[in-house]
Amino acid sequence: MTPFSRSWTALLTAVADLPGEDFERPSGCKGWLVRDLVCHLVIDAQDVLITLVTPADTEPTADATTYWNLVDPPTGDDPLDALIPRLAAAYGDPALLKFHLDDVGSAAARAAELADPAARVSTQDKVLTVTDYLSAYVLEWTLHHLDLIAHLPSAPQPPTETLAAARAALEKIAGTAFPGELPDTDVLLLGTGRRTATAEERIALGGGLAERIPFVLG
Repeated sequence: MTPFSRSWTALLTAVADLPGEDFERPSGCKGWLVRDLVCHLVIDAQDVLITLVTPADTEPTADATTYWNLVDPPTGDDPLDALIPRLAAAYGDPALLKFHLDDVGSAAARAAELADPAARVSTQDKVLTVTDYLSAYVLEWTLHHLDLIAHLPSAPQPPTETLAAARAALEKIAGTAFPGELPDTDVLLLGTGRRTATAEERIALGGGLAERIPFVLG
């Protein structure tokens, strides 16, 4: 399995195995319940499908690292962010949301497997190879897997290899390595502002890096 397939399959499986009551618990995305995050994943899967059938005939303008932009922390004013909870609530029964994610998510996985890795696609005014586009999503899926289970301690963690790949991607985006003694999960949570560093972690990060985080991706 490719890192994209492994990270996406693990995330889809984690959602499929959640009891219905867990959809009302908080997620790791500020202001979103688990159901809101799952609704966002439906939209992400649709984006993958749309991009993979949007060919480009120009040279790539971005790769798996420069696909991401560093942006300001969300303020809650983004119309799409406000729309997601309303869409998620409209599903009512979590089983319907699970079904929709499985349906469109499985299609996105198949499209990724069938796509020519060297083909060029266009999204967000950028042109990337399919390989780079799918590689960028390993970071997305891994972070959202951590968001999904943020308040669900018994839920399965992301695969070890995709945590490592996501960390490597974040370090490339940040332009610096995180201290080796910090585990991959902690690097991803701290580096993207999903939790605050402890005093010990701030010492490990060092003053320069501690002051630069979080790296908010958009």
